Amino acid sequence: MPKHFLTILDIPRDEARQVLLRAKEMKDNKVRTDLLAGKTLLLVFEKASTRTRVSFEVGVRQLGGDPVFITSKDSQLGRSEPLRDTARVLSRYADGLIVRTFGQEKLETLVEYGDIPVVNALTDEYHPCQIMADVLTMYERTPDLAKLKVAWIGDGNNMAHSFINGSVTFGYELAIACPAGYDPDPAVVDKAVGLGAKVSITRDPVEAATGAHYINTDVWASMGQEEEQKKREAAFTGFVVDENLMAKGAADAKFMHCLPAHCGEEVTESVFEGPNSIVWDQAENRLHMQKAILEWIYKN
Repeated sequence: MPKHFLTILDIPRDEARQVLLRAKEMKDNKVRTDLLAGKTLLLVFEKASTRTRVSFEVGVRQLGGDPVFITSKDSQLGRSEPLRDTARVLSRYADGLIVRTFGQEKLETLVEYGDIPVVNALTDEYHPCQIMADVLTMYERTPDLAKLKVAWIGDGNNMAHSFINGSVTFGYELAIACPAGYDPDPAVVDKAVGLGAKVSITRDPVEAATGAHYINTDVWASMGQEEEQKKREAAFTGFVVDENLMAKGAADAKFMHCLPAHCGEEVTESVFEGPNSIVWDQAENRLHMQKAILEWIYKN
């Protein structure tokens, strides 16, 4: 049976630690391998991307494989063919699917009807590759992840869901501050807490940020939510990560953002461009972590 990576919880805790260490080793030693030599991985993207596409294409090549990029505009993905049929066809052509799409159920259909590995490059529910890279970014500075407090300020979106799952796997405390009506999915929270995650939810960004070693946020209106922009701007008033909020964190607290950022909305430019911002390390670490995840999937 092929391995799949649909959420962080797909990797057992002990193996996730090894993936983390391997990503760090790959970064430090500029590792290139021929693990994927002779293999073709399809990047199936229904949502546009810069970092995800480039980091995966480069990563597949650095592991010796051949990436092929597909969008809904130039394939049957955006037309009438049932997804289950697409899954069965693509399984005959390629050795893996890296998928950036809308509903998580699409990935589950690809897994059910295909017989090659499926990697979640983003859905509306989860963004596990991003959070694994974020964990690597934190680990580089504070290796004892279980002693960390991480704050999430803003929407209880796919990023928040994957940070919640990351708390299960890596043991950090997670404090989430969301406006009313924008909480994470209770089922995601309940499952994680049941597995030992340390997660709290508040309406007060100051409460969440107080004592936090890493303070995270995301755009207020994600891809596909543009029509809600004005409504969300009103709802998220008071949830801006500014210098005052950063000052509530632990000494030398770091600012994180998955990008792209809207300076002047969810974060001030002074924080985004400031000395405690580590957003560019996060972006770079997508490449190294994704290579380590692919190695976990394909290495026997």
